[in-house]
Amino acid sequence: MNLRPGLLLALLLGVGVLGIVAGVATGSTGWAHLGDEGMGLILWEIRLPRSLGAWWAGALLGMAGAISQGLFRNPLADPYLLGSASGAQLAVAVTLALTGTAAHNASLLTHLGLTGVAFIGTLAGVSLTLVLARGVEQTLRLLLAGVVVGVVLNALTNLATLWSPDILRAMQAFLLGNTGLLGWRSVTVMAACGVAAALVGLLASPALDALTLGESTAASLGVRLPTVRLLLVFAFALAVGAAVAQTGIVAFVGLVAPHLVRAVCATLHGWLIVLSAAAGGALLLAADVIARAVIRPQELPVGLVTALVGGVYLLVLMHRRGAPRK
Repeated sequence: MNLRPGLLLALLLGVGVLGIVAGVATGSTGWAHLGDEGMGLILWEIRLPRSLGAWWAGALLGMAGAISQGLFRNPLADPYLLGSASGAQLAVAVTLALTGTAAHNASLLTHLGLTGVAFIGTLAGVSLTLVLARGVEQTLRLLLAGVVVGVVLNALTNLATLWSPDILRAMQAFLLGNTGLLGWRSVTVMAACGVAAALVGLLASPALDALTLGESTAASLGVRLPTVRLLLVFAFALAVGAAVAQTGIVAFVGLVAPHLVRAVCATLHGWLIVLSAAAGGALLLAADVIARAVIRPQELPVGLVTALVGGVYLLVLMHRRGAPRK
């Protein structure tokens, strides 16, 4: 199956629109009281920005996955590889441990600084990776430094939770992903970061195409590898940081979205970045609708849904590729 990129983009955006409509309609009550002022507030000030925010968060992760897989020339590269997620969760854990989880403190953090703290933690994790890797000149060294940073920061997060067990519940919500606090401000922030990251990714997409032929070949074609790597690391760190800061850790979307696109459309990295963003948005939005609908009026963590679906998809993919041909 090989769809044309324009057709696939139209289909994915159509799925996204349907998902937004379903997201607005999904809740403890449906469309029965649209004329009621309170219901209108719920629909347009809570459910609509939540659905749009879920789409943007998925789009950021899908875009970051396509960029990281192209940069590392590895289809299993994850946008969380360079210590971004572990930096964010450590920053959140330390902040919660220092401020406590009392109601007034939690409210203050939610409105004034928790997303900002997570974003700063993401950038700090990526920066630490760059320092340990001594820049971006060597892809393998950068990848290994990201793994080391992730392990160390995760250990520090565990120490913070042991030091202050009261933060376990709040940390669980962050680690399993949460779209319940998304509002119009979150949508604006993620949209701005998404446009900036997409522009950088698209400008660097010819270099990613050249990198598929190998680093030496790309250099011989005139690609300035250190500059391109630095720009791409900035692009996907910005995308991941914005998504993680607003929704917490959402597993598998950034890994699966580029795979789904490649399975139905063979294309260059310019289209791959755009299509992966649309696929990631559709995936996370669908997961959010499912998380709200399955045990209504309660909700499942959206990261739990994406982990289950993504894990099953990768197992099926592994089984198909490993099966002997007749």
